[in-house]
Order: sequence, then structure tokens, then C-alpha cells
Amino acid sequence: MTSLKILVVDDDPVTRALLTKRLSREAYTVDIAENGQAAVDKIAGQYFDVVLTDMIMPGGVDGIAVLEKTKRISIKTEVVLITAHASVDNAIDAMKKGATDYLQKPINFDELFLRLEKIRNLKMLVKNADDLREAMDVTESTSAETIQNLEIVVADLNEQISNIKTALLRKDRDPKDCIRLALNQIP
Repeated sequence: MTSLKILVVDDDPVTRALLTKRLSREAYTVDIAENGQAAVDKIAGQYFDVVLTDMIMPGGVDGIAVLEKTKRISIKTEVVLITAHASVDNAIDAMKKGATDYLQKPINFDELFLRLEKIRNLKMLVKNADDLREAMDVTESTSAETIQNLEIVVADLNEQISNIKTALLRKDRDPKDCIRLALNQIP
């Protein structure tokens, strides 16, 4: 994963344009939504690594609602809330509902890029862990199958050895006949 796919959600066209320009310049893939409902519609139709959403927006779907609906649609999507009206209570409430982070307006882009880099690194670690888990599962499955096949081969060989031993130890036959019977047991 080299770049994050980010959805910028803000009712202010200037903020949307500024975020889009700065994020695109840093090689992030950016899409925009002009309100909370448009954001939820986009999130329902495609995957985003990160949703950057304004906290207060008109239209009935504010930043907290975008956060809640995003987490219901895709638990892997990280949500960063942006607001001009920051308070400790709002930040705590947002974090309890699954927000990854909380930024104040005006946006400090160095801070934003640092947080996005942390999100990218975390997503890379999760992907690597998932890849390792999948490789371990394949290895375990292959190993189990190989062991099972070897057990079958060993059982067949033990049966052949037993049959050869029985043929060689027969007292009622000539030793040369016993050797021929034993050789016939070998596939």
C-alpha cells in the first residue's frame, strides 16, 4: 500500500478544494463529498482508507453520523473528524464511536500529514500481518496434507514388511519358495 484513498467531506467548497489540492500534491488519492449524506452514499459504494469529515454540517448527517455510518459499513476505514468547535467532550465522544483522530480548524497540514502517515503505516502492518497469517494457514494446510500422505506411505510399507516377514518365516515351504513369495510382496 503506497497511497491512501481519502474521502474529504465538508460543506465548505473552499475547505474541500484546499484539502483536495494539498492531499493530491502529497500523492494521496482524493474524492470529495459536499455533505454527510453524499459521503455515506459514496462510502456505501466504494472503499476508502480514510474519511476526513467536518464535524458540523447541515442536512441532518453531521460528522458524528458520518463516523457511525462509516464504521457500520467498513470497520477498516479510518475516520478523522475536523472541526472549528473543538472540545474535550466532543473529542472523547468521537473516539468512543471509533474516530481515529480529531483535528481543529484551521488545519495544520504538517499535523494532518503526520497523522495520515501513521494511519498508512498501521494499515501496512495490518496487511503484512494478514499476509503472514494467510501464508501460515497455507503452510499449515500443506504440511498437514504432506504428513497425512507420509503416514499412508509408512502404513503401506509396514504392511509390505510384515507380509515379507511372514513369507520368509514360513516353515511349511522350501526357503527358496519363501524368498520368491517375499519378492512377490514387493510392488
